[in-house]
Amino acid sequence: MFLKKSCIPNQTTELYVHPSFDSARGAVKTTKEFSSFLSSPRFPPMMSPVTATLLRHRLRHLRHHHIRLNSTAVPSHFNLPLNHPTYLIWSANTSLGKTLVSTGIASSFLLHQPSSSPPAAHSSKLLYLKPIQTGFPSDSDSRFVFSKLDSLSLRCRIPLSVSNSVLRSSLPVAESMRRNIKVSESGMCDLNFREEKTVTGAPELLCKTLYAWEAAISPHLAAEREHATVEDSVVLKMVEQEMECGSKANVLCLVETAGGVASPGPSGTLQCDLYRPFRLPGILVGDGRLGGISGTIAAYESLKLRGYDVAAVVFEDHGLVNEVPLNSYLRNKVPVLVLPPVPKDPSDDLIEWFVESDGVFKALKEVMVSVYLERVDRLNGMAKQAGEVFWWPFTQHKLVPEDNVTVIDSRCGENFSAELAREMGYTAARFGHVMFPENVYEPALKCAELLLDGVGKGWASRVYFSDNGSTAIEIALKMAFRKFCVDHETLLGLSEDAEEKKHVDVKVLALRGSYHGDTLGAMEAQAPSPYTGFLQQPWYTGRGMFLDPPTVFISNGAWNLSLPESFPQTASEESGTFTTRDEIFDKSRDTSVLATIYSAYVSEQLQEYSKSSQSAHVGALIIEPVIHGAGGMHMVDPLFQRVLVNECRNRKIPVIFDEVFTGFWRLGVETTADLLGCKPDIACFAKLLTGGMIPLAVTLATDAVFDSFSGDSKLKALLHGHSYSAHAMGCATAAKAIEWFKDPETNHNIDSQRGTLRELWDEELVLQISSHCAVERVVVLGTVFALELKVDASNSGYASLYAKSLLEMLREDGIFMRPLGNVVYLMCGPCTSPEICHRLLTKLHKRLGEFNRA
Repeated sequence: MFLKKSCIPNQTTELYVHPSFDSARGAVKTTKEFSSFLSSPRFPPMMSPVTATLLRHRLRHLRHHHIRLNSTAVPSHFNLPLNHPTYLIWSANTSLGKTLVSTGIASSFLLHQPSSSPPAAHSSKLLYLKPIQTGFPSDSDSRFVFSKLDSLSLRCRIPLSVSNSVLRSSLPVAESMRRNIKVSESGMCDLNFREEKTVTGAPELLCKTLYAWEAAISPHLAAEREHATVEDSVVLKMVEQEMECGSKANVLCLVETAGGVASPGPSGTLQCDLYRPFRLPGILVGDGRLGGISGTIAAYESLKLRGYDVAAVVFEDHGLVNEVPLNSYLRNKVPVLVLPPVPKDPSDDLIEWFVESDGVFKALKEVMVSVYLERVDRLNGMAKQAGEVFWWPFTQHKLVPEDNVTVIDSRCGENFSAELAREMGYTAARFGHVMFPENVYEPALKCAELLLDGVGKGWASRVYFSDNGSTAIEIALKMAFRKFCVDHETLLGLSEDAEEKKHVDVKVLALRGSYHGDTLGAMEAQAPSPYTGFLQQPWYTGRGMFLDPPTVFISNGAWNLSLPESFPQTASEESGTFTTRDEIFDKSRDTSVLATIYSAYVSEQLQEYSKSSQSAHVGALIIEPVIHGAGGMHMVDPLFQRVLVNECRNRKIPVIFDEVFTGFWRLGVETTADLLGCKPDIACFAKLLTGGMIPLAVTLATDAVFDSFSGDSKLKALLHGHSYSAHAMGCATAAKAIEWFKDPETNHNIDSQRGTLRELWDEELVLQISSHCAVERVVVLGTVFALELKVDASNSGYASLYAKSLLEMLREDGIFMRPLGNVVYLMCGPCTSPEICHRLLTKLHKRLGEFNRA
């Protein structure tokens, strides 16, 4: 019973150096110096000038580099300072002594001051947070730490200021404490209980319980039974606020979890998932009892699978020498520390046990300090090292000073990434690597079945696996050209005997502004652009016929249609505005005058090309459906693309949809074929195919395309492939992502009746931004929001640096964007909530006003 009360819940501790620790203070290079720093209001006089210089250098980097603890595509990240250490305290199970470990750590940091300095000069601070507490008030971990440190300070004769606070609780807790408090809508009360003992100039311990429930059961059950719920985001925000307050002095912060690593929080979310956005390094309290090896390893693996770093494992000695197999399993990379047996007598105040455990906690402190300093050093050095060894894509390195490099420590957005990681780990352990030709294994087969029943439903029958989008395009071109040659065998003068002897010049029909990849063949299938210039691709010839497409966009609060100058004069009379975006995709437009104009224009262009290039044949149409991505985030009139597909199909020209960027809910539907209202012969998918977790691409094709490669000779087969075709990890991840995105239980944005995503971007705010004087146009669809800044012609295009100052402003808001010249865009995930998208647009709208004034 006593052990249950005093056990330390899953808790992690992280050391932070306070923001006020600036260049006027010294640098910490060793554990001893760091401990001295924690205990002094300013760097000690005995610290050498060399050490002080090192510290100034370190903190100068911490201030100026963009170090992202949680890099997300949305502003849901949490700003945790790196200038002091913070740790989470976890446990393999409940009742293993998390709070004992927290208390021992606090004692080691606060009650072992350098003997050369008088106690009155010490002003160290330790913040102990218990975000979730059940069984309150009879069970209070924060009060246990508070009372034991008070007793230990008397035993050590080292003065210590101590306080304990309980901020919020359920109504039953408030009533049991006879406090008349107003209850919020969530059922929680502002309890604001506090007890303290102040000693002027002494080290300080602040203990805080953030949320408390009366029932001594799992938090999710206590919250339900006491009608006092707390959302995950609220818990995380409260923890963040408390850590920010605590960082205003030299401080060590410990955040102790509740129960085991995978115990539910108040909402039911597992705590190992709940605290993922912080990704604080952790101390794992293991199990020294019979069966504890298995439980400790399982807890450790659960944390590692979710991206946590575990600094040390510590547990109570039960005489079973569990540390030996644990050390072997952890390969001595993670220290395993063993505490003396805890007295079982409930009347024992444990003071002597803490004294006996002093050496273990000193060793644990050394580990914590060392891990923190190594982490800071590593993060500080990454930007400089990256600039010396990386060759970033699409980057002019002379325009990227060291201070502009964003150091990403972790990324945490939607929680499905942890699920995908589990699937990858299982599959890697099960299969490793297997060769694909003439073999079948479950992940590849399941992925293919899901694709044919999803994005390929109703038209595709075959799935060809590759590694990336550009390669998928190359494969699609090979498929289309073969299909064209088979369909036009008589026209081309081909035969079985002459196939290898006769040369046929086959080209593509594509749209200007489209982009189909970086490999040489894919670049040939796109019009001249900054990506195809001589300095980029001296072999480029542009093997195609390229048409200027009509585009649609929002400007001054209305959807507009813009026709290219190359269109006939009569077409301009049909350009205008749309009341809603739905009108643009309405199939009733197929019978409009504009549809007739589009059809005549395409037919005329094909005829003229055929006359001028009698030796060349248009052997494939390739389009990015609806949205041209890298070409500037232009939205092509879907009516024009639908007409284009129909005109090519009438001429037996195979149709390729390049959905590498647009596929899998990017534009609000699983496949853009649903938006266009027509099907391709071949389609390419990548990127969101695996939820962005691991490279994999597919090229889907019809039976007719597949049959064009059928024959008795292997030379007629599609001679293309990769060592990692259909690699098991990628296929398993893709299968999980496909299922996750379209299931309303896991993706709350899915409208299951319509088979679309709900609207993610606030319409009123979008229209306001489109009317801003600094904005030329806006495009919004599905998960994509893009705007083009209004500039002079000389400052537009991909090479433009006009958006630089706006992007720097947005970085201050935690929004990191890669521009396409003077075009900036936001992309969320299919599972991102509209509330997050609204916050993104709100910050962008605000910064646009500041940008325009600048």
